[in-house]
Amino acid sequence: MPLGLVALVGAPNVGKSTIFNRMVGKRLSIVEDSPGITRDRLYGTAEWLTRKFRLVDTGGIEIKKAPFQEEIRAQASIAIEEADVIVFVVDGKLGVTSDDMEVAKILYRSKKPVLLAVNKIDNADLLAEASQFYALGLGDPIACSGSHGIGVGDLLDKIVALLPETKEDEFGDAIAFSIIGRPNVGKSSLTNRLLGESRVIVKNLAGTTRDAIDTPFEQDGQKYVAIDTAGLVKKGRIYEAVDKYAALRALAAIDRSQVAVLVIDASMGVIDQDRHVCGYAVEAHKGVVVVVNKWDLAPKGLQQQDFEADLRKRFKFLDYATVVFVSAETGRGLEKILPAIRQSYESCSRRVSTSILNQIIQDAQAMNPTPEFNHGRLKIMFASQVASFPPTFVMFCNDPNFAHFSYTRYLENRLRESFDFSGAPIHIIYRQRQ
Repeated sequence: MPLGLVALVGAPNVGKSTIFNRMVGKRLSIVEDSPGITRDRLYGTAEWLTRKFRLVDTGGIEIKKAPFQEEIRAQASIAIEEADVIVFVVDGKLGVTSDDMEVAKILYRSKKPVLLAVNKIDNADLLAEASQFYALGLGDPIACSGSHGIGVGDLLDKIVALLPETKEDEFGDAIAFSIIGRPNVGKSSLTNRLLGESRVIVKNLAGTTRDAIDTPFEQDGQKYVAIDTAGLVKKGRIYEAVDKYAALRALAAIDRSQVAVLVIDASMGVIDQDRHVCGYAVEAHKGVVVVVNKWDLAPKGLQQQDFEADLRKRFKFLDYATVVFVSAETGRGLEKILPAIRQSYESCSRRVSTSILNQIIQDAQAMNPTPEFNHGRLKIMFASQVASFPPTFVMFCNDPNFAHFSYTRYLENRLRESFDFSGAPIHIIYRQRQ
């Protein structure tokens, strides 16, 4: 389902990155006590009260022409345009600054809901300092401390309350798939071939498609929605503002889809950027189909099985994905794509009965006892599938800390041997049974 988007904006060095890291639970953003450290937007997924949303950390906005300020201003403006909720972060110890007033002027023009977070309120003695920010005219200040976590829960409560309602049945009974990949790998040409008409602009230039485009169609009685996206690149290499805008749209397209179709250019082979692009879909727990396009331009003598072996070696986290070889230019192999997408969708929706699941898990433990890890051995007493998209299994055990990643991998393989989960990720969660 689509996730809401929350943008953290504000002047430099007010603690946006610290709040970002606190909310997503990871140190994804560089934190340093120096203005202008965060130059690119960083994206993360946060969860609060069972509600997930995307969080965007932006560079600071200030009046003076400091290095990177025009770029940072463009990033923040784009984040504001795309966001569902804006969190304006200010420094409670500094008080209201001219930079804060400049940011407030930008936010006045936005029709999006704005929350005013007064950061660095580390103790009760500083609470009174937050009241001065009423002068910004952006509603009640929310006192918090990103470093200590004080007040962050209250801020998250208000964010979740303002997020738009999710559309569970946005596409009805249609299978929605996003087409992702580096720029100029032939995504738009592939889309046009699948649809049988030119609905997407195609040029031999990287980055022609900037927005995500939804196109519904039907084949063999099955309804589909193709979501063509702009080419994604590694986060650190997104320079132009328009590319940042396209990246946001592409991430949103992946969120909205049930299956991600990763397109790779056979003429260039598998490169690191392909791994980074695919990482977005993997992090979102989407079904994945890998389409190797431009196979007619692949080096002479290269065999499909050799190409696939190299791909799977580089993409060890994608061993469940189906790989098809096509040429959007000639039309060769295109008939394999939709069946692979449908298979991935069906795998993601598959449910396993509790009795059969527990029999498989008990047999797996008997055949291969758990290893000693963290001064103990894992013992799984009961298992249950709690969700689909992706198939999610909870293992009730004596202590989740005893679960080694290699044994989790073993259990996943046993499940794949017992059921057809091709094209679908499997998510295993451990819970201590009381």
